[in-house]
Amino acid sequence: MLTLTNLDKVLYPALPPHPAFTKAQVIDYYARIAPTMVPHLTGRSLTFKRFPNGVDKPGFFEKNCPKHRPEWMPVSIGPGSPPPWSCRIEEPAALVWAGNQAAIEIHGPMALADDLANPRMVVFDFDPGAPAAIAECAQVAMMVRDVLAAVDVRGWVKTSGSKGMQLYVPVNGALAHEHASSFALAVAQVIERASPSLVLTVMTKAQRTGKVFIDWSQNSFHKTTIAPYSLRARPRPWVSTPISWDEVDECANGRTELRFEAADVIARVDDRGDLFAPTLTEVQTLPVAKAT
Repeated sequence: MLTLTNLDKVLYPALPPHPAFTKAQVIDYYARIAPTMVPHLTGRSLTFKRFPNGVDKPGFFEKNCPKHRPEWMPVSIGPGSPPPWSCRIEEPAALVWAGNQAAIEIHGPMALADDLANPRMVVFDFDPGAPAAIAECAQVAMMVRDVLAAVDVRGWVKTSGSKGMQLYVPVNGALAHEHASSFALAVAQVIERASPSLVLTVMTKAQRTGKVFIDWSQNSFHKTTIAPYSLRARPRPWVSTPISWDEVDECANGRTELRFEAADVIARVDDRGDLFAPTLTEVQTLPVAKAT
């Protein structure tokens, strides 16, 4: 049995001309997106970022699955002392339950819970330093796409739902975190050498102004990334949204901002299906790359 509570609670305050967005609407979004989103969560040890008092109040990360979780909800026991018991979302009801916990954001690792040493894909996280914004992230994503194409590898892109963008390279085969990290760093350094005024590969805040930081370290064993189709705790219910390369190109040229709210994403999926579905099945081999 699944009981929903405090449905009228405002989780996204009104931001004129937009009305408030309630917990009921968060749950409704997750219920409707579940058939598309759950396959991207299945088998993974998830971390929630909860905002029980709304996104304008401090939230908190929850790595350990709450003791009051439903009896039917599976958990994964991870490494460490004491070991974390992470929630697993394997069915739509579990995603609805998470929404009822005000788990606005759902973060997942690149690896499956039963095979933590082997990530399923590589992620490039593009983080702009103002005044750079998502258009600059799109420009960098296009550069990364070209480098990947040179080694016969393809990537899929999504917005972060915040200010940046992420590019996923599915492998779905043998891959170690060290290989994923070194490959991502090597590609990022190629881009940095080609465009030093735009791209940065070191996390130095003093150098970030007007540049895009390619965060290759998101491939480390302990890291998680915002899940595809997850809401974000931003002023509006923006979503980490899979996008096409045509849309990336339009954004890079300043023709679109690529910012999608919950209702937009439901409409996109109804119209286009799951643009990120290939990341679950595409099998690719990465070349051995050495960072410099």
